[in-house]
Amino acid sequence: MIKLDSGNVLLKPSQRRQLMAWLRRSLKLGERLGNFVLSITMWRSGRHFELRAAVKDGAGDFGCRVRRNDWQTALRDLVRSVCRQLHGQCLQAAVA
Repeated sequence: MIKLDSGNVLLKPSQRRQLMAWLRRSLKLGERLGNFVLSITMWRSGRHFELRAAVKDGAGDFGCRVRRNDWQTALRDLVRSVCRQLHGQCLQAAVA
């Protein structure tokens, strides 16, 4: 499950669809691990966007934080780091 708290950032419906498209891989990886919950919080302060992700799944919990000037770049970096962490957890679960 994915929870999005956009905070004070206004997203258009097309931007939300783009976000969900970027998160497809992490959703599939999380479903393999079981009990997957991804919470994303977006916040804008001045010209910067801060995004935080809290992931809870069957293999453990972790968090990621990104701060960039552009929301798309910040979100892309956040999705990459979440996917990297989930992939590592999947590999550890397969070995164990």
